[in-house]
Amino acid sequence: MAKRLYYQDPYLFEFDAEVLACEPEKDGFSVTLDRTAFYPEGGGQPADRGWLNEVPVTFVKEADGEIRHFCPRPIAPGTAVHGRVDEARRLDLMQQHSGEHIASGLICSTFHCDNVGFHISDPFVIIDYNVPIAWEDLLKVEDAANRAVRANTPVLVHYPSEEELQRMEFRTKKDLKDLSGAIRIVEYPGTDVCACCGTHVRVTGEVGLIKFVSCQAHRGGVRIEMLSGERALRYVNAIQAQNHQVSVTLSAKETETAAAVLRLKKEAQGLRERLAVLETRAIEEKAAALAGRGSVLLVEENMSVDSARRLADAVMQTCGGICAVLSDCGEDGIRYCLGQEGGDLRALAKALNEAFAGRGGGKPHFVQGTLHGDVKAVERFIREQAGL
Repeated sequence: MAKRLYYQDPYLFEFDAEVLACEPEKDGFSVTLDRTAFYPEGGGQPADRGWLNEVPVTFVKEADGEIRHFCPRPIAPGTAVHGRVDEARRLDLMQQHSGEHIASGLICSTFHCDNVGFHISDPFVIIDYNVPIAWEDLLKVEDAANRAVRANTPVLVHYPSEEELQRMEFRTKKDLKDLSGAIRIVEYPGTDVCACCGTHVRVTGEVGLIKFVSCQAHRGGVRIEMLSGERALRYVNAIQAQNHQVSVTLSAKETETAAAVLRLKKEAQGLRERLAVLETRAIEEKAAALAGRGSVLLVEENMSVDSARRLADAVMQTCGGICAVLSDCGEDGIRYCLGQEGGDLRALAKALNEAFAGRGGGKPHFVQGTLHGDVKAVERFIREQAGL
């Protein structure tokens, strides 16, 4: 069994070792060493990456008690190798994992719940809890978690005896009776005590920042997305940059952009309502002007699906023939509506769809859809087919 150097020093990023075995795998080779600083995937923490000499290590997992390093090229048994762990990746994963411990310890004690799922993904850390938690309450925990980070307390890792374990209160996803061998307990004083096999920072201050991003209902509890450390800082900086752009665009202070957006939204709603009134009036006037005209073809620019349908429906009731409405929407294609009181326009719609790579359908007397091509060509086609 390989000596696990990452437990002795999670900040050890270079080491020397000897290759014990190298076996072919589906997409490369599995290399076993006599000692390693590479952390294998497990407990929600992704595997380390790096190099053995100049050979990349793309994945690491534990199998049958051995740690296997997956490489694209073989390394012969007996070879002396210099291992280099991707330092930036490991430090990021340690920040995410340690931030999760602080947050989960506080959440579980505050809301008397269990952490039932944990995964460090990209870009967020995803955690599931088995009780509902309101966003407002979660933000209070975020504040407490960051106070714990700023306290900069040492993170303690120890292996209690069986007697000590019986007297301890600690989080674990397994029953104590199902745990075997030396149990590794990681303690964040004041926030969390948990059985854990992952890598952790030395002091809480190295977590830097904890930021909850979202909280959604999930299987009777909640799923939380969070970030720690540099990930959290990058996220906050990106949000600040966007808010600054909104602030400049709306000529509002950065602390007042939400109010400015709400005012703009209210104004836009008023304009939409006014536009709907004017559009309805215009449609009614056009339907009245075309009364008794017979079949007509109307070409509009970038008209919405609903507006084109309303126009075709109103005109077909007054014109005494077929009403065809075309709306050129650029890259979104050409919208069409065909209507005729008591008519059957399915054959015309089918011909249109076949000729202009379209899709659509409806009732016999009213069909609609989207076409692709030149609007002038579509107009000529309809006139020829329908005798307009």
